[in-house]
Amino acid sequence: MKIKLGLLYGGKSAEHKVSLQTAQAVINALDHHKFEIHPIYITKEGQWIKGPQLDGPVENVGALEFNHGKALAPTALAPTLFEEGQDGGSFDVIFPLLHGPNGEDGTVQGLLELLNLPYVGNGVLASSAGMDKVIMKNIFAQAGLPQVKYVSFIRVDWENEKEDAYRKVEEELGYPCFVKPANLGSSVGISKCSNRKDLGKAFIEAFQFDRKVIIEEGVTAREIEIAVLGNDKPECSVPGEIVPKKDFYDYTAKYEDGNTALIIPAKMEEKQLEALKEMAIKAFKSLDCSGLVRADFFLTHDGQFYINEVNTMPGFTPVSMFPLLWKHTGLDYPQLIERLVRLAMERYEEKQQIKYTI
Repeated sequence: MKIKLGLLYGGKSAEHKVSLQTAQAVINALDHHKFEIHPIYITKEGQWIKGPQLDGPVENVGALEFNHGKALAPTALAPTLFEEGQDGGSFDVIFPLLHGPNGEDGTVQGLLELLNLPYVGNGVLASSAGMDKVIMKNIFAQAGLPQVKYVSFIRVDWENEKEDAYRKVEEELGYPCFVKPANLGSSVGISKCSNRKDLGKAFIEAFQFDRKVIIEEGVTAREIEIAVLGNDKPECSVPGEIVPKKDFYDYTAKYEDGNTALIIPAKMEEKQLEALKEMAIKAFKSLDCSGLVRADFFLTHDGQFYINEVNTMPGFTPVSMFPLLWKHTGLDYPQLIERLVRLAMERYEEKQQIKYTI
């Protein structure tokens, strides 16, 4: 029996395009003899449109944009719960290939929990906390994970007291610093600032994408990433290093011009590697993650690791670090996806043991 797999992608998010690229890569890597693949496209306006069942690879992302199909009610993912007389029809597993708000932030995960459907990746809490960089960093601080200094603002406070906001950044962090939307990924809306003028422009840019921004202290360090896979007993991949040819690793460098060098495995001492893995798993567990996470770190010249963030739904594009790290660890792309599906089903079965009556 094939596993009936529903792929959710697109989404009402600035990372819509990245999600399409991820969906194409996953579809082309799946074993079509093992999976019955059903694409579900979420438009930029938030409409859900189910495409025809796929029986092979897709040549381009345009083939995955179903802009003229009939809109689907999200509850149709589990028709047995809502439509009288239905027998079967539900998906065996849902794979949310959504990045950013309205997909990676716990919203879709909450829907799938209500529908009682198995799904790949992190649950509601880990997804929402991992999406909001401020909340995430607060949890990491509570867990004792070392981080660079940071401050945050919501839009209304910045609009009312701009000079106070800029002064706080300068006094607590100094320059250079990085301004980011709190709830976004893929390096969208991020700016590096070297002076007050840069800072003002960066706030305007970041607030286009979120009502909250985070500003982080700039450090001179190597950018190290490591992939985590599992549920209650997570494992780490080999580490990788990003060496951007630009000033920093921005959206264009990630997804458009490939203007970076990826070094896998990253060179470091065995003692450093063990410390890195320990910190990555600690971060994974502090957010109560499941399935997968990419953990990003800074490694300074004196050997100090600082956790930067985790990504609870890292990209699966051909240039994405997460699948590359596992490939170099000995788990190739198709095997990785099958492992994630198994982890989703294992977690679902465990949840079915929970009592909901007294």
